[in-house]
Amino acid sequence: MAHLLRGKQAGLQRDFSAGLHPQLFAIDEIARFGINSQIGCLAYDPVQSLLAVGTNDTQFGAGQVYVFGQGRVSVTLPLPRKASVKAIHFVVDKLIVVDSKNEISVFSLETTRILATYSPPGSVTALTTDPCLDFALIGLQNGEIVAYDLDRQCPASLKLPNFWRQQHPKARPTSVVTLTFHPRDIGSLLIGYTEGAVIYSFKTDKPVKFFRYALQPGAPGGDSDPTASKIPRYPRLTQALWHPTGTFVLTGHEDSSLVIWDAKDGRKILARTIQSTNVDVPGDASRSLGSAPGTFALKCPLFRIAWCCKENPDDTGILIAGGTPTTALEKGLTFIELGQTPVYATSSWPILTQHFEKTRSQHTLRTPPNAEVVDFCLVPRRSPHYAGSQDPIAIIALLASGETVTLSFPSGHAINPTNQLHVSLSYVHPFVSHVSLAYVERTRWLGMVENRSKGPPILKGGAETRHSMMRFANRNIIQAAHADGTVRIWDVGHGDEIENQKMLQVDVARAVGRSSDVDVTRMSMAGATGELAIGLRTGEVVIFRWGQNKDHGKDLRHVEAKSFGLDTIIDRAEPSIKEGLVPLTMFQGQGQVTTLTMSDVGFVVAGFQHGGLVVIDLRGPAVIYEARLDDLTGQPARGSFRKSNSQSQHQAEWPTCVEFGVMSLAGDDYSSILMFVGTNLGRLATFKILPEGHGGYSVRYAGSSTVEGKIITIAPLDAQLGDPVEATQSSVAGLREGLKIDGVILVVTTSGAGIFQPPAAKGAHKWWDNVFCDSAAVVRYQAAGYALLGLFGDGSAKTFSIPALKQIASTNISHILDVRRFAEAVVTPTGDMIGWTGPSELALLNVWGTGSDLTRSLDKLLNVEALTPPRPTISNVQWMTGTLHVTPADMDALIGGPNRPPSKQMMELRRTEEEQQRAMKRAATTETPSPEKDQEGYWAYMQRQVQERTQNLNIMGDNMDHVEESSSDWGDDVKKYVSKQKKKAVMGCKYLRNVSHYLPIAESSQSLEANSVFELSMSTLFTCSHRSSTLPYGQSRQHPPANLPHGCHACMRYSSRNQEAAFRRNYDPEIDSLNLKIQMHNLRFAQGTATAETGVRLGQDMKRYMELNDELMEMIMEAKAPYERVWGRGSA
Repeated sequence: MAHLLRGKQAGLQRDFSAGLHPQLFAIDEIARFGINSQIGCLAYDPVQSLLAVGTNDTQFGAGQVYVFGQGRVSVTLPLPRKASVKAIHFVVDKLIVVDSKNEISVFSLETTRILATYSPPGSVTALTTDPCLDFALIGLQNGEIVAYDLDRQCPASLKLPNFWRQQHPKARPTSVVTLTFHPRDIGSLLIGYTEGAVIYSFKTDKPVKFFRYALQPGAPGGDSDPTASKIPRYPRLTQALWHPTGTFVLTGHEDSSLVIWDAKDGRKILARTIQSTNVDVPGDASRSLGSAPGTFALKCPLFRIAWCCKENPDDTGILIAGGTPTTALEKGLTFIELGQTPVYATSSWPILTQHFEKTRSQHTLRTPPNAEVVDFCLVPRRSPHYAGSQDPIAIIALLASGETVTLSFPSGHAINPTNQLHVSLSYVHPFVSHVSLAYVERTRWLGMVENRSKGPPILKGGAETRHSMMRFANRNIIQAAHADGTVRIWDVGHGDEIENQKMLQVDVARAVGRSSDVDVTRMSMAGATGELAIGLRTGEVVIFRWGQNKDHGKDLRHVEAKSFGLDTIIDRAEPSIKEGLVPLTMFQGQGQVTTLTMSDVGFVVAGFQHGGLVVIDLRGPAVIYEARLDDLTGQPARGSFRKSNSQSQHQAEWPTCVEFGVMSLAGDDYSSILMFVGTNLGRLATFKILPEGHGGYSVRYAGSSTVEGKIITIAPLDAQLGDPVEATQSSVAGLREGLKIDGVILVVTTSGAGIFQPPAAKGAHKWWDNVFCDSAAVVRYQAAGYALLGLFGDGSAKTFSIPALKQIASTNISHILDVRRFAEAVVTPTGDMIGWTGPSELALLNVWGTGSDLTRSLDKLLNVEALTPPRPTISNVQWMTGTLHVTPADMDALIGGPNRPPSKQMMELRRTEEEQQRAMKRAATTETPSPEKDQEGYWAYMQRQVQERTQNLNIMGDNMDHVEESSSDWGDDVKKYVSKQKKKAVMGCKYLRNVSHYLPIAESSQSLEANSVFELSMSTLFTCSHRSSTLPYGQSRQHPPANLPHGCHACMRYSSRNQEAAFRRNYDPEIDSLNLKIQMHNLRFAQGTATAETGVRLGQDMKRYMELNDELMEMIMEAKAPYERVWGRGSA
């Protein structure tokens, strides 16, 4: 019956919760922001422009994968079972994940669902994929390698044994450490074992080179301990990677040694560390000294190595994480810039050694102090090839703490993640230390779009799904303070459409004038004006206001200018910001800021741990009130709900909660602006803010009352309607017209809640049952009424009626939110709750829901228009020297076996082609010769043109095949001769004959390889050795007249066919790419998913396709002309 009396005790006649019942109270989990656990790995896809982040399985959350795109695009991929994510790989339209339980999961980027899982026969220690292959190669702990078919979702037939064990039967047990495809020759695989590296050839099905790093006695190696150099040793391998052109191999070892090898003959070129070179040679080497004399410093292991290159793959550099002494003052990534790689065919061993020994430059890409980089992810501009290291623009580095940092490449300048990366990534960039929430008016927030200088966006992929229209007029604007003194502000929404997705940023460290000891404890933002106040642990209160930076682009020196107790800090605005939240003024208080409130009517109040209280009027700005709570102790309180406690008067007291309102105090016949201050000891002090004659305001103490426990929430309410009576701009303006509001105060403490009319404490009160309340607020459900919502230490969320304070409903949310951080949770007037689920993840809940989990994202990740560029292939010189060219189609047969059916993508394209051909045949049978052809549609005309040109190319290919068959009786001899001439071209070719007659033929191939070596080889290749002799087979083929400078039938035929092959190598990649695009466009038309833009692109691609085919046929016919004039048109 107590709840029936509380309304009368508080002087309230109405039940403000009459329309609420327990069935309305159900928790909906709307969204999550941040990262649920410690980050373990990263991966970036330059084709789709997506970033994947894998987390570890910890007490805060299970391992899962986050995929981020542009703006707010985000998809979470949970693992099939509880485990940590070890590795992530993007493969065209799939995402491959390896977890700590040695299970491989295949996710679809199109459906964001799991496609298949595979448990290999052993522990997974390495995995590699290639954008051009439908297979994943898996290295096992026993040294074997197995393959998994990503398209058929089953194990492939390929299985490679432990080649190192076969070569060294007495070696220690070895496992696979790394697997990497050759950057240009996909038929070669670099296998890194713990004892050394092996190059395996798919063409010959055997290992072709072995690399083992051995140190003789006296050689220092990379060890820091000088005693370790007295014995021979074989440092274990930790990294193995290719040079971007595949010319060299780099191995990293557990002693921090970096060894460069010749990939062709297996010779060791140089062994070095980050600090020293030639560490494999006996002798003294520079060592890292310890902090005390006679000691040495240990080195960090080589966590990650990447051999980067520019657009030109011969211009390279090595990026290294780790390998530096632990005592080094400067932490970060080491970049060794090598510059242009010498031409291998013409360079001696000393030149190659000097290239890696005397580098162009070496510098450190700095990271935050005491932060060790354990992994990194390169962000290439376009290409996914060259191990994802071609022409990178940025680096996303993972620190040992689980935080991330983004750096430009190769300069190493820090990149601001604001509006560059997803908001969830900002929670670990660096960690968030404090969070606050503001209820900002929609129109005000839409106008707060920051204008800041920044680079190109890093993530551009994905498409966000459409949400429901705006549910509330005001927006949930969150302010997140980071460990580096940065505060980022953004709209968390209500689970609806977010109109302004941009983030705002303020640099508190710059505003206070120091880079360290910037610990934000309190933040408050005005919902009507957008002004922001930030309080620090060291006592500073910094105020930011929206405006333009007049000193944009200038880094000015701060000039102290104090007035009215405040320090003007306008000149400390960030140089990169043109318009946004710029620093206005700063107040220096005593002790930590314990409470801070920014009102909508221009007043800021701050409380300090030493008991201080200050009120700032932003119309000056000026300090209009400053006092200590001890100064108010002697003034008697009007009433008290406090239980007797003789020790309370000896405890330190400081403000914990402040709220503004417009209402009448007991005994007053007018309303005024009131300020209510609650303390940690349960005292509620009431102040009046009154206008002065000079246009300013003054603050007067009106009285106080006491309640039991620390005050955590103060809510001024209208005594007639139950509506909040906060100090808004409209209510303050109404005071001039004599507005009078009768109100009450709802005060919530850790021990209970009370409703009364201030400043006295006479009213109703309720004690919590054996549990403390950590956070509370008054919430409203549509037009049904108001209720008090609180989060309690037992992990429950409870609602109570107003004013009876009767419990309406209760539910447990400890499985969603971290109960230990309930005090940091925020409850909004709409019933939203924002709380921590772990160290770096927030959850948005709503109490007026249906008990559903709405966190699954429906964002789209895959862009079918983004096609993977063709894979780099071997150079012409490599082809001439006898290197066999292996295509991805060949690899499909080598890995999947001869009986492997076509992939699903190829089957779909084939079905589409067959449907198109049938449709074209049906149309051809019904059309008349000329009238209908004149009336045929544009698309039909384009398709007919493509078909005719394809048939012409096929006819030309058939003619060349006929020439080859008719010349089979002497073809073997020509092959032997060509092989001999290739060898001469590479070795220098001492026997040149009649070069001057055939230079024009060689010059036609200069576009393929514009260098002297190729020119020499081509001129030698096309020199006729049969001009004055008979053919090996007698007079079966006659020579042309002696005055004809073109040579014999065999040489001219070979020259013609070789030029045709060269032309096709130039044109085929682009023609094949266009053909695939056209097929994909037609597939969309067949499926009914095509748009107007698809039709435009189809027309452009088909036009370009026909132009390239015309050019190719014209060049081939020109190359055949001399041959046909001599030997007849049918012979070529």
